[in-house]
Amino acid sequence: MKILMVCLGNICRSPLAEGIMKSKVPENFLVDSAGTISMHEGEHPDKRAVKTASGHGIDISRQRSRPITKADFENFDKIYCMDIDVYEEVVSQAKNEAERRKVSLFLEPAGDYKNAEVPDPYWGDMKDFEEVFQLLDKGCDAIRKQILQSS
Repeated sequence: MKILMVCLGNICRSPLAEGIMKSKVPENFLVDSAGTISMHEGEHPDKRAVKTASGHGIDISRQRSRPITKADFENFDKIYCMDIDVYEEVVSQAKNEAERRKVSLFLEPAGDYKNAEVPDPYWGDMKDFEEVFQLLDKGCDAIRKQILQSS
């Protein structure tokens, strides 16, 4: 199984989601992350994201930001988007219905349709990063359960 987590800049939410998911799935799963913009390409995750993950025993410090590519639609089985704007941008890049079906909002498997977006903590403080971590952790549990049940 190959899973891609996507947010805007690939320095806060999707790196956290990548790290959390990697800690929950078997080693033969491939988990990566990307952003819809290339503004932070090559950068490490936000220091606050790194610190938050580290506080939960997860090291995301070596990840590097990258933009989503056309090849990602071919290479990944599932693409999870952190919010509606990211979802719409990613779906607009899909070349056919099969690729579009791979894309969903990150919190959909958790059944949280009312609050289906993971808020961007970039403009917030450490409390915001911790709240996002908890939301991502819950979402990763739901995704893991869904994937393992369907395989």
